Amino acid sequence: MKTVQVPQCQVGEDVMFSNDNKTWYLTCMGSNKVIVGDRATDRVIRIIDVPKYPHGIAVHNGIDRLLVASTGKVLSTHKVTQKPSPAGDAPVEILFVPRSNPPVAYITNMYGGTLSAAVWDPTKKDFNVRQAFDFAPHKAGVPLEMYFNKGADRFYVTTAKPGHFHIFDISSDPTQPKLLKTLPAAEGAHHVAFTKDWRYAFVQNSLLNLPGMSDGSITVIDLKTETVIGSIDTLKNEGFNPNSMVLLPEWNDLAGH
Repeated sequence: MKTVQVPQCQVGEDVMFSNDNKTWYLTCMGSNKVIVGDRATDRVIRIIDVPKYPHGIAVHNGIDRLLVASTGKVLSTHKVTQKPSPAGDAPVEILFVPRSNPPVAYITNMYGGTLSAAVWDPTKKDFNVRQAFDFAPHKAGVPLEMYFNKGADRFYVTTAKPGHFHIFDISSDPTQPKLLKTLPAAEGAHHVAFTKDWRYAFVQNSLLNLPGMSDGSITVIDLKTETVIGSIDTLKNEGFNPNSMVLLPEWNDLAGH
């Protein structure tokens, strides 16, 4: 392991790679920048100033677009809600649906409790954004992270309050995800690590030490049976709240990231 110096980055959040694996992009929530780096040399090649608190990031080289979600104000001209501004819905993560045609990107709206779909319009070379799912009727709030299985017909979303792992069917139309099952996790359900054999998912349960969203445990899910089979409380018992979690390369599946 080695340390890559990014002096203009404060509170580094998400990292994504270009399709050819030659370039990496890092969002910096504290300094309002996206750092662009060369994968071969790990040198910073560009710094992009963006609106407040950049968080989620998605790359699509096929249409030459880099999408960045902000928890501060509306990005560009695209709104993720029909509420008047400032709506305060707080878009958090953004992720392209693998192999979708036309390209579709999902956005989780933390305080809005909804999922938006941004559909690429090739005629105007821009996105049409609309609501794709509302978590409120399912008694779930604060949607955060998103993942896909290898076939890109299953879509997974975590909600932090009171803490769930949701399984969707997107095989027929990614703009209209169908909820298949909701599994209980714990308060603050956030990042998920998937094994390469697609047998297990590990849900990290904590969000920035926020009240009611800081359980500190790791929920273990059997993806074959789609059931919760256990909880890892090692860090919780020591008084720690894990903020992020990635399995080592020999076991980790990127799950669409």
